[in-house]
Amino acid sequence: MDAFADHWSPAEPLVLVVDPDTDTRALYRCAFEEAGFEIVEASDGRDALAKALMRPPTLVITEIGVPFLDGCALCEIPRRDRTTADVPIVVVTAEARPVKLERARRAGADAVFVKPVPVEPLLEEMRRLAGGPRRGAGATGRDRLAPRDGSAAPSSGSHEPLRKVLSQSISRFGTTTPPASPPSLLCPTCDRPLAYRRSEIGGVSDRHSEQWDYYVCPGLCGEFQYRQRTRKVRRVS
Repeated sequence: MDAFADHWSPAEPLVLVVDPDTDTRALYRCAFEEAGFEIVEASDGRDALAKALMRPPTLVITEIGVPFLDGCALCEIPRRDRTTADVPIVVVTAEARPVKLERARRAGADAVFVKPVPVEPLLEEMRRLAGGPRRGAGATGRDRLAPRDGSAAPSSGSHEPLRKVLSQSISRFGTTTPPASPPSLLCPTCDRPLAYRRSEIGGVSDRHSEQWDYYVCPGLCGEFQYRQRTRKVRRVS
């Protein structure tokens, strides 16, 4: 019997949560432990990979934007190791660009969700993946995700409609008059003042709203996103 089968218990599935944001991991821990999952946390990809190899989890939840090894690498690399090749991986990310989401799917993600994601639908998907049979070598995606009751497995594209429903079911919206005033920022590339364009309001739950402000550089360095809670600027195009 392999390491995954030795560890797995229907009463105590182990979930590895990988996200660089401390508050996000705390929210996941609170919700998942209440639902009956055991939680192990990692803030970067290298730590996550080490923990997954030392103690193979039942399921992995990861953000794409994590340091050292990103979420796509965390989908791809565990598939090469016998002890973690069968572990379902769910990507829950603030990254909304289709090319990035498709890269995660190709890397081996079993489900891809765009934040904000309501907790209950996410838990439902986690239970479905954690409750299915182990994935054997050479099995197709349809075989790997077949429910225990023998009912037909979802098609390979079934997560896309679900992702759209999740994105629409919580109040993430765009505005040019956000609750918090967008700060004056300098371009991290050319040091010119960035021009504010719009904001997006949302969050990982209704009680924990977030604000992302978007700017463009007059020097043609691209578009930048500023996250109000973390006060971090990153280039998005």
